[in-house]
Parts: sequence; C-alpha cells; structure tokens
Amino acid sequence: MTDQDRTLADLPADVQLALTGERTVPGIPAENYWFRRHEVAYQHILDRCAGRDILEAGSGEGYGAAMLAEVAASVTCVDYDESAVEHTRRRYAGLVVHQANLIDLPLADASVDTVVNFQVIEHLWDQPAFITECRRVLRPGGELLISTPNRITFSPGRDTPLNPFHTRELSAAELTELLIEGGFAVTAMLGVWHGARLRDLDRRWGGSIIDAQIERALAGVDWPDELTADVAAITAADFDVVEATGDNPDIDTSLDLFAIAVRI
Repeated sequence: MTDQDRTLADLPADVQLALTGERTVPGIPAENYWFRRHEVAYQHILDRCAGRDILEAGSGEGYGAAMLAEVAASVTCVDYDESAVEHTRRRYAGLVVHQANLIDLPLADASVDTVVNFQVIEHLWDQPAFITECRRVLRPGGELLISTPNRITFSPGRDTPLNPFHTRELSAAELTELLIEGGFAVTAMLGVWHGARLRDLDRRWGGSIIDAQIERALAGVDWPDELTADVAAITAADFDVVEATGDNPDIDTSLDLFAIAVRI
C-alpha cells in the first residue's frame, strides 16, 4: 500500500465522496477493483502529461487530477456534478475546479495542451458536441486522451448499456469514428486487459472476478472474506495497457478502450 493509498483509506466518512454507482472513488475496499481499473489509465499517461497544461473533463472525485498535478504545468478540472466539485475542492485544495456542462467548457479557445476524459464519455448524452468542445479548447496538435468501457465486453450482445448511468457505450470502431468526425486523428487505440495475477483470480472465482463481485451485489449477499481480501489487494499494476495493432491483441476483447487522438 502506498502513502497515497493510506491517506485515502484513512479519510473520514464526511470527507469521502458518496459511492452511488455513477463513479468510482478511492479508499473503499469493496470498490477497489473498479478504482484500480480506472487508476491504471492515469498512471499510463503521467509521462506524456509532464509539463503540459491539462484539462480533466469529468474529474469526478478528483484523485486522477491530483495525480496529474504532480507532473503537469497546470491542471484544470471541470465536472457537472456539484457534490463532486465541492468534494474535490475540499479534498484536493490545490486544484482549480469548475462546475459546468462538458459541452460548454468554461475555458478559452486553444488554452490547453491535453484534455483527459477517463470513464466519462459513456455518461454523456451528446458525445459529438463534447468532442467538438474538446477540439475548441485544445491548442493545435494538442492531445485528447479518452478511456471508456468497451461496449462489446462491458454490455455484450446489447445496444442498451447494462449500467443505468451510461447513455451510450462505444466499441473501438465507434470511438474512432466519433473522434475522426470531430476533427481528430487517432494515433493509437489501446486496450486494458487483466494481467497475470488478475487472470489467476478469474480462475479462482469461477472464470471472472468481475462476475463474482456483481452477482453477489445483485443478490444482496455478503462477500466471503476471501473475495473481500482478493479485491482489496488488487493494484493498478495488475492490469495490462497494450496498444492493439491488427489482431494482436484483438481490441474487441479488451475490458476498456484507451484512445490517443491529436487535434487537426
């Protein structure tokens, strides 16, 4: 456990953002799988964000923006949810946080080098308008970094998302089309997969540690101690982030998509 993990885990209840199912938050053992699956994307981009002016569009609890602020020249956060904005301002006092709609960002044209949008676009009603707005605030050649659940594996065989907070989930092909139509060149499409230790846990829990958690949650039954311990011990290093080239690996088998796009 890192020092940051200890700090987050020790937060009193009135400082933690309520867990509603709409976003993940740190410091809750039973939520740890989903938190680490989100956290890995931030870890993956730290080097490319060094020294840059960053906008996090949809900053949620604020932990990701706080990570980026350790390396970036500046970080500006925008989130629509007032409770999340107020929490971020309390918990991460050094961050600049605005409450606003993501299709009407309170930033000037060409004012940032990078827009980060992790696990958010699937919640938006007007995804094309959001992409257009990202292009507006980016400087020429700036990057838009998006992660989102892979529709093919997250809601298999469905057009309607399983998650009630999602409006439209995307496949890699659909995300690529959205970005190109919005004035971006997609320079890389990466995927998030379970690494070796998580694959071992999948086998231990009947084929899927994800299903082991969800099935018990839906049934309203307590987790066995072994499942709680396994989930609480997961780290971001247990996930692999790999660029898909051709069919090696097949991007459609990824858990999450991670697109790197450049403003043109």
